[in-house]
Amino acid sequence: MHKQDKACVVIVTCASEEEAGKLAEELINRRLAACVQIVAVSSYYRWDGVVNYSQEKQLLIKTMQSRYAELEQTILEKHSYDCPEIIQLPIDGGFSGYLDWIKVESRAE
Repeated sequence: MHKQDKACVVIVTCASEEEAGKLAEELINRRLAACVQIVAVSSYYRWDGVVNYSQEKQLLIKTMQSRYAELEQTILEKHSYDCPEIIQLPIDGGFSGYLDWIKVESRAE
């Protein structure tokens, strides 16, 4: 299978449940993702030379690598952070039925 035909997980964090939910709905409605899960996370990080602690919402976005560029652009347009976390991780294996479902649900219309 060509790289662009493989499924992937994209990790994004948001400042609030509301922002995470709106972003998830946008990605699903645009068929940029088959599934978005939202979980609470505690984040420790250095920003502008200061150590910070935040309660955030993490989105686990299941999509196809071929949809990543448009997904990233949508996140950047909608996100409240100046420099949002957007990390793409390949899916190297998994249940074929689920991987096929991701492909179908995140196809370009």
